[in-house]
Amino acid sequence: MLRQVLKSKLYKAMVSDSVVDYEGSIEIPRDLMEQADLWEGEKVLVASIDTAARLETYVLAGEPGTGRILVNGGAAHRIKKGERLTIMAFALSETPVRPVKLVLDEHNRVVRAGK
Repeated sequence: MLRQVLKSKLYKAMVSDSVVDYEGSIEIPRDLMEQADLWEGEKVLVASIDTAARLETYVLAGEPGTGRILVNGGAAHRIKKGERLTIMAFALSETPVRPVKLVLDEHNRVVRAGK
């Protein structure tokens, strides 16, 4: 039996900007995507730590090394600049998965990583 399990988690990600007039998605720097094992176009669940807003969208690759996490499109009505997020990706598996978990600081730098 396949089960849906947590594969990747970015915790305390800070929203650098939110832009309504843009194709919907969440933009994450490519280097952070690689550390978190996220693919461009991968579906993610985004949860605001500050407001409890939750939404599903897909990942766009941003400029590496910038630390900029952007919330775009209709999602920008629910999640604003300066909010803290948990960004989660899931996988289907028949066996337990040890997820990649990254804890970020206010500049979206990894302060703790683990599986």
